Amino acid sequence: MTSGTTGDAERADQAERADPGDAAEGTGEAPADPPVPLHRNRDFRRLWVGQACSELGSGAAGLAYPLLVLALTGSPIQAGLVGTVRMAASTLSGLPAGALVDRWNRRRVMIGCEALRACAALGLVAAILGGRASLPLILAVAVVEGGAGALFGPAQTAAVRNIVPAAQLPTAVARNEARGYAAELAGPPLGGALFAVARWVPFLVDAVSYVVSLVAVWLIRRPLRAEHSERPEPLGRAVWSGLRFVVGEPFLRAMLVLAPLVNAAFAGVLFVLVVVLLQRGTPPAAVGAVQSAIMVGGLLGALAAPWLQPRIRVQALVIGFLWVITGLVTAAAFVPGSYPVAVLLALAILPAPTLNAALVGYQIAITPDHMQGRVDSAIGLLAQCLQPLAPLLGGAVVAWWGGRGGFLAFAGILAVAAVVASLSKGVRKLRPL
Repeated sequence: MTSGTTGDAERADQAERADPGDAAEGTGEAPADPPVPLHRNRDFRRLWVGQACSELGSGAAGLAYPLLVLALTGSPIQAGLVGTVRMAASTLSGLPAGALVDRWNRRRVMIGCEALRACAALGLVAAILGGRASLPLILAVAVVEGGAGALFGPAQTAAVRNIVPAAQLPTAVARNEARGYAAELAGPPLGGALFAVARWVPFLVDAVSYVVSLVAVWLIRRPLRAEHSERPEPLGRAVWSGLRFVVGEPFLRAMLVLAPLVNAAFAGVLFVLVVVLLQRGTPPAAVGAVQSAIMVGGLLGALAAPWLQPRIRVQALVIGFLWVITGLVTAAAFVPGSYPVAVLLALAILPAPTLNAALVGYQIAITPDHMQGRVDSAIGLLAQCLQPLAPLLGGAVVAWWGGRGGFLAFAGILAVAAVVASLSKGVRKLRPL
């Protein structure tokens, strides 16, 4: 593989092979007439496989962090602090990270983030092996993980636009959704099993997964950012211009209302489910099994998304699925038993990947390349802004009105989102990709 300009003979050889992943080399444009299937797009495969390894490693380490802190300190509060610090670092870095992604070389950003996270994980491995692991060190690693992840996320989202044709963006996002759900299912059990072997093993696996992702990004041939000749805006102004673009676009403005409501409602429903199951005397192992069953619904939905998207208009996806989800969560409030509730919630989460893939794909398609990072980070930050309040609200509602009241409260939030989507011009007048 060459890193400089490609010779005429090599270009002819590439053209003869007609590899879709390498088409339009050096132009930053997606292949056209007709777009090739994603499974034949080498660059998309490289990015997808690299991230599959990275997310699986992160899922394993995500469980190993609190296990390590508990083993070292015995304090549940300190164990929870690691997760909080990691999320806080990601959240606080979100908006400036998006603006930086839009002015820096995306390939270098992604490679640098994976290298930094791999070094942090290897440093923790060395500390554990040397008997020097401590809470401050673990918190420092968590800050590096969260901050680097805040940069990598929008860079990856923006890169997809230059790898995949606009018409295939929803399908590409759906495949990424399936990857994420699979990592959520397999990561924690893997982390627990590896931690049982030795405390340092899951973190070594995490470091290796980042290296695999780094190599995958390095192997991508296509430019991950269109060429821009204009002078970059100052960082503060760049962040503000990204927010203005989001607010000024009717569809994205609608998402600023819908996404926080739906994300908070889902988080609240899952929290209420755990409380209700424990109140009913369900063993903790069975509670975990119920949660896994619900995630299986999400994985199946992600696998079905590429088939559903071409057959259902985006407006129907948004409006119809929100009403269906509202109905299923409402029904869960009145169904006795643990597993019937799990089935209803698995059905409720089933359409979520299709909905999310359609919305994120549309967001990527309508956002100018030079603003991809800012828009993605702004929407990601605002979409999660209500989620931390969901467990607190759910606990309060369950304490006052019981489990049924908890489910109905979050079903009401979903109903508000469904009404907003039904009335929103930004949703009803979506332009086809």
